[in-house]
Amino acid sequence: MARIIIDLPSHFIFSTELPIYIGHINNAQHLDNAALLTLVSEARVRFFRALGYEELDVEGVGIVVADAAIQYKSEAFHGETMVIEMTTTDFNKYGCDLVWRMSDQASGREVARGKSGILFFDYSARRPAHVPEGFLAKTPSPHQKLGNA
Repeated sequence: MARIIIDLPSHFIFSTELPIYIGHINNAQHLDNAALLTLVSEARVRFFRALGYEELDVEGVGIVVADAAIQYKSEAFHGETMVIEMTTTDFNKYGCDLVWRMSDQASGREVARGKSGILFFDYSARRPAHVPEGFLAKTPSPHQKLGNA
């Protein structure tokens, strides 16, 4: 079976730090895969807030995570702090990919990388919406940084 391979961009426009709590740990004593997605979801919320948005109000429309892919690189453990970097890529009419990398803050060890397909969605009409022009204008080029959250 073919494995998922995620190529990372040369630059990320956003990063945030999140600690691994005991509730994130599974029976094997490392970061649980469902908890990893929870951490990435928190980072995504922070990414949108850094742009001045909430996930349900990006220039009047919301977002939906349409798909997700993860490539694990190493274990992560209780007490470590993860740095999650994100950037937008591959825009289309209705959305884009949000590519991310998770690494241990202390060692720099890459834990995982992934991408989420983001679909802009008009919740009142219950249908996809075009990528808001304001979002495109606020999304820095890969050489600019939004800062840390």
